[in-house]
Amino acid sequence: MSSISKFESSIEISFNNKALLTQAFRHSSYLNENPDTGLHDNQRMEFLGDSLLNFIIAEKLFHEFPDLPEGKLTEIRVSLVRQEKLAEKAAVIKLGDSMQLGKGEDLSGGRNKRNNLADTFEALIAAIFLDQGIEATRDFILKYFTDDVTAIKSGQIAPNYKAMLQELTQAEYKLLPEYEVVEAQGPDHNRIFVVSVSVSDTVIAIGSGKSKKLAESEAARIALSRLSDKSENQA
Repeated sequence: MSSISKFESSIEISFNNKALLTQAFRHSSYLNENPDTGLHDNQRMEFLGDSLLNFIIAEKLFHEFPDLPEGKLTEIRVSLVRQEKLAEKAAVIKLGDSMQLGKGEDLSGGRNKRNNLADTFEALIAAIFLDQGIEATRDFILKYFTDDVTAIKSGQIAPNYKAMLQELTQAEYKLLPEYEVVEAQGPDHNRIFVVSVSVSDTVIAIGSGKSKKLAESEAARIALSRLSDKSENQA
């Protein structure tokens, strides 16, 4: 059995057009080192897969949380489709083993890099859509994300706003968010901390909580909402 057939078997999908699947595996570094192959890398497929993933997760959340406002739904969606989560899903199906990388990228640990895993997972989603259609794509995505949605719904896990904000600011601005305690209000036994979060010396949001950790999380949540709204309005 070929490696492609083994992978198809592992995800329980048989592709009609195997070239779509192999393109989903093909990192740009491979073509940088092999420019005359006439092949295409997976970057355009990443774009399509990202849009499909966001749509299907948004649709799932819309039905699962009928009483939540738009802002809360956005927060949950962002927490589910962040790079770290996608890399985890990619690792489950051993996507790194199937990547087609340039030698340099491979030697530098490219098969285990979080961004490569997440990007290839998105490209795989696009390949499934182009070959199998929207229903198969929905089935594939929900197979790996329904448990996460259920856990959030039951309160077993909460979004990690600080990690989500860090991922967003690194991707958009190549910078890390910085937190600063603005003030501490009230007596020692009932103190409320007020924390600001900044990017490039610009305060994005201010949050409060009964501990520095909670205040930072609240500031990150507000900042994430504002930056996400800004990105969507610019799209």
